[in-house]
Amino acid sequence: MIAGLARDAKREAERANERRVLVFAGDRDRGVDAAYDAIEAVAGDGGESVSIVSTREGFRFEEHRPRSADDLLGRTREVVVLDCHEQFVPNALGRCVGAVDGGGLLVLLTPDLDDWPAIRDRFDDSLAVPPYELDDVTGRFRERFVETLRSHPGIAIVSLGADGSEGDAIERDGLIGSGGDATAESTAQATAESTARPTAPPRATFPAAAYEACLTGDQARAVTAFESLATPGHAVVAEADRGRGKSSAAGIAAGALALAGDDVLVTASAFRNAGEVFARARELIGTHESDAGSASDPENAARRLDAPGGGRVRYLAPAEAADLPDDPDAVIVDEAAALPVRLLERFLDAPAVAFCTTVHGYEGAGRGFSIRFTERLRESRFSVRDVRLDEPIRYARNDPVEAWAARALLLDARPAVDEAVAGSAVGEATYRTLAPDDLFADEALLREAFGLLVAAHYRTEPNDLARLLDAPNLAARALVAEGRVVAVALLAREGGLDAATRRRMYEGERVRGNMVPDLLTSQLRDEVAAEPKGVRTVRIATHHALRGEGFGTRLLDEIHAEFGGADGEGREGDGDGDGDRDPVDYFSVGYGATPRLLRFWRRAGYRTVHLSTSRNDASGEHSAIMVRPASESGQSLLDRHAAAFRDRERDGLSDAHRDVDPDVVVGALRACSASTSIDLTEIEWRSVVGASFGPGMYDSAPGAFRDLALAALIEGDGDDETGADALDDREERLLVRKVLQAHPSEPVADELGYVSAGACMRALGDAYEPLVERYGTDFALRERDRFISK
Repeated sequence: MIAGLARDAKREAERANERRVLVFAGDRDRGVDAAYDAIEAVAGDGGESVSIVSTREGFRFEEHRPRSADDLLGRTREVVVLDCHEQFVPNALGRCVGAVDGGGLLVLLTPDLDDWPAIRDRFDDSLAVPPYELDDVTGRFRERFVETLRSHPGIAIVSLGADGSEGDAIERDGLIGSGGDATAESTAQATAESTARPTAPPRATFPAAAYEACLTGDQARAVTAFESLATPGHAVVAEADRGRGKSSAAGIAAGALALAGDDVLVTASAFRNAGEVFARARELIGTHESDAGSASDPENAARRLDAPGGGRVRYLAPAEAADLPDDPDAVIVDEAAALPVRLLERFLDAPAVAFCTTVHGYEGAGRGFSIRFTERLRESRFSVRDVRLDEPIRYARNDPVEAWAARALLLDARPAVDEAVAGSAVGEATYRTLAPDDLFADEALLREAFGLLVAAHYRTEPNDLARLLDAPNLAARALVAEGRVVAVALLAREGGLDAATRRRMYEGERVRGNMVPDLLTSQLRDEVAAEPKGVRTVRIATHHALRGEGFGTRLLDEIHAEFGGADGEGREGDGDGDGDRDPVDYFSVGYGATPRLLRFWRRAGYRTVHLSTSRNDASGEHSAIMVRPASESGQSLLDRHAAAFRDRERDGLSDAHRDVDPDVVVGALRACSASTSIDLTEIEWRSVVGASFGPGMYDSAPGAFRDLALAALIEGDGDDETGADALDDREERLLVRKVLQAHPSEPVADELGYVSAGACMRALGDAYEPLVERYGTDFALRERDRFISK
């Protein structure tokens, strides 16, 4: 029975150039046996094009673990088996779907579908973050997932008997039917048209082989657009849904540019995500690929292709690539939507650049690129060409499995359309709880809320959908206008941990889901930091049509009132069933620090307690951690960590933070609530006053200058710098670069636009004049008067 079902599904999939899904529900061992029967029926003894994703080992096929299913990205397989029994990871499902070729099968091994939502597995255990337990995790995501399996076309379900094949029952066969000879003929004609190989267009500058490598007309048009990268001042934006050949087109173009002698720098959130680019470039460059050093360093060798004319294709991680090392001729940013806007903007310094982005991606594709970055790109110096690829490469356009995966994982979730929310007033919006039960019951509400999170953030994954529906430590809040979600926040409860857990954390054990308490305890050595209760803003998003209208601020104000209250007593919620309603001790947030975000969170009452020493690989930013107290306990937590941050930065800015953007440093220090005191000796004051008002030199007392600079930036006048003693932006950057980060005068002068190192140092003296006026002792002011009176 199973063999026949598999053969029927495979024949129909091949005939339509689509994919089909087989679900074997029931006992795990029986499911594995059924999968072998199905594979043998459609692939015989050969398993070269079969992969299995499972927590078990010992299969005769290519194996992957659920947490490492990323290895399937860019792969093409005839059959992929996903064992959902012990660890069902939504991200892994997305990778598996993406790896199945047209005419292929996705095989799911699941528990009994009626029982599955109530079963807890190892993925659920990852959602049970302390102080919550596994029993607190719900099964809404799987209940919704089961409903999609039972309702979407192209999905066969077999309920497996416990005692052998005699008890197996086909719940649905998943066959769609050919629709008659006319439909079959139409499908065959469409398939033939879509697979006809393009040829080089007139006046093409890339070699004919580049166009012969294209599989669709869409790909050929994309390659034509990429030809412009040979000329400085040109940019290309290539957008497509998954499986349209966008990365392949970029790889073909990269190879053609390298054959013409260009140095092409490729970047993506991880090297594996650029695998298709390199595969296609390698095919075009052919035997000219350099294998120098491959024996001694195969990993790095795989990240560089050398062409015979001196050109090359090379990969660097985003944060490193954004510095444009070795001055590439062109840059290709693959999966650009997975990178934050601020990092993407750094690539605008390249001579020519292409941004390739997946519209609806399995690994999560934020819409910050299309909503915000493209506007910045069009305002730049580049001549921009847009190209969109719609024709699928590996399966037919109306493949039912693509539609099923999009719904099951909300890959196509979007916010409300602009017209539905345009003109909404922040004061008229309604604050509401997005209870998991409400999201589960209301598909439109779920799609709008999740779509808003996808739209506003550079990385939102299928796993996040499961967390939203099932994780006990998470809560969602929103502002609703005209019945549509216009702002949403995803919140995580943290802290409130018992003494034993706190002790283990202090001794180095990682405690899931408690980011801020873990950081303060294990890294910053505060043994009681995990005792107060906190609420961390994991994500906050405002509809792009309403940005700058105060919706984000209003949403935070409502959250602060609900969970903290003006007098430390939480406001009664509307019954979302997402845990206790005790007021919290503090609010927190962690994010890739930019001047704009630092300013936003400071205005919302949050204060800096930490700035990471390294850049995030994906965002390219240093992460800031900020806290807003809501009780005496929270205030105490903030006070001691703000003071510790102040003291760390005095020395850390010339060490681990030496290369942090000076505007980020200013923003982080300005949001530090620690008090500062200046205690300089008379000799130090003579040096400072002499350098400011007389012939003195900065080098005579660098520590004194550092103390004054730190105090001035922490206690600065903020956004309303109207006082006579205020420093302008360039003077603040000068204090950071020269004094706090201790960079040499000449590069500081070049960076900040001073005509010479001498002019830079004179400007530094001028910047200290108002600091002497503000912090100077009676002795310092008398010393100042000696120079003024001359």
